[in-house]
Amino acid sequence: MNFIVGFMKSVINCLKHDNPLINKKLKEVSVEEGNIIATELFQILNQRGDGIGLAANQVGIDAQVAVVNVREPIILINPKIVKQWDEISYYEGCLSFPNSGVRTQRYKNIIIQSADVDCQYYFSGVESAKDAKGSWETAKKHDTDQRLLETICIQHEIDHLMGKTIHDREKKLEPVVSDKKIGRNRLVTIQKGDAIKVLKYKKVEKLLKEGWYIK
Repeated sequence: MNFIVGFMKSVINCLKHDNPLINKKLKEVSVEEGNIIATELFQILNQRGDGIGLAANQVGIDAQVAVVNVREPIILINPKIVKQWDEISYYEGCLSFPNSGVRTQRYKNIIIQSADVDCQYYFSGVESAKDAKGSWETAKKHDTDQRLLETICIQHEIDHLMGKTIHDREKKLEPVVSDKKIGRNRLVTIQKGDAIKVLKYKKVEKLLKEGWYIK
């Protein structure tokens, strides 16, 4: 693994989504190798300054290693989600899909197992949650937002290690069929990415099939 040290420090631009490594399940590595890669990933993340998580394949390394830095630095080595519950729709971006984002299907609560720890870790984006040591605590609103972002980011990075991207998790919205209760001339607000439109309901159905959704 010596070839990684020094090489990754010079890598700032992430591999784009059309690179084969982004869509490949990565190889498991030892904890020692994983920690070396994780150190480099944190350095790149800090140098870029525009992300909260990074997976090894995004910088050209075939290894199941990723890092997350929302509330605190988290290292993921050969991680697995062993349980997840409470579905949530969440808008995500990705360094491998610059200037793009999609609404995904994620979970508020997850339990993960990582090779660098001998226990399972619980992450939650709800107001009352267990911390990593299993103690219950009530989070403030700001901390709740950070918890949820952290939980989503962990799922996002683990997907990368399995060769999946945000588009594999994209929430497919069923077209809304107009009815008399809503009224076809009623104004509704729709959104796709950062774009927002206000249109009459009768003009919305076609756009829903193109990735727009009603706010």
